[in-house]
Amino acid sequence: MIPRLWLFVLLAAGAFPACGGMSARSVNTAGAMDDATITARVKTALLNDQQISATKIDVTTSNGVVTMSGTVRSRAEEARAIEVARQTPGVKDVKSTLQTGG
Repeated sequence: MIPRLWLFVLLAAGAFPACGGMSARSVNTAGAMDDATITARVKTALLNDQQISATKIDVTTSNGVVTMSGTVRSRAEEARAIEVARQTPGVKDVKSTLQTGG
């Protein structure tokens, strides 16, 4: 009877991975954060930063490397956007193709 109980517990734990606090989509088996989650966090951080006009910044993530494209008002705003992205949990590197003016 005990082995059946353990089998049930293990199956139930696998069926409800979000009950552990993080969704299965947020963290892969190696512990690295999911690219979609990183992108969402970077976009949120950019939108919440008062020094950045983030509505014209596009963000994509591949294997933890964030690429930002679009337009910013100045090189200072680009530098701030890169800094904010680098401070976001899960980001391994940041690449910018941001253009000034717009």
